[in-house]
Amino acid sequence: MITLVLGGTRSGKSRHAQQLARALSERPLYVATSRIWDEAHAQRIARHQRDRGPEWRTVECELALDQLPLDGEVAVIDCVTLWLTNFFSDEGSDVERCLERASAIIDRLAARQAQLILVSNELGQSLHAPTELGRQFVDLQGLVNQHIAARADNVAWLVAGIAHYVKGRAPDGR
Repeated sequence: MITLVLGGTRSGKSRHAQQLARALSERPLYVATSRIWDEAHAQRIARHQRDRGPEWRTVECELALDQLPLDGEVAVIDCVTLWLTNFFSDEGSDVERCLERASAIIDRLAARQAQLILVSNELGQSLHAPTELGRQFVDLQGLVNQHIAARADNVAWLVAGIAHYVKGRAPDGR
């Protein structure tokens, strides 16, 4: 089962995803997709780890999410945007190649016997990217979000910390 949690920056999407996972499991798995870019980013990641608490297991995975042993798990994958940034960087900004690779991985994840909660930024209401590279990334993010949403059982849109389910319902029954 896939639940996609979308929202803008600081919308509460990660907190909501973590609450769902904790309602479904005493020892959920947190899949961190971020690369550490600098000391400030490292400190932010450390703060997020502390905030999650000791009941969480954490694994870092920059690209090959479909290679993780996820069957039987309740896992938060946070976040799709950072995951796509890794592809975009590695593939020299080739949107078609990134979309092909990311879509294939999402399709394999959808076939897993797991409760997967994917967190992603919704970029459709943001400012128009001022550079060609930025516009290419926004295109990629939008297409991958659509691909995930089509395969998801549930899709939540977070606004000011409040979840609005636009497809399905919260997997914890709330």
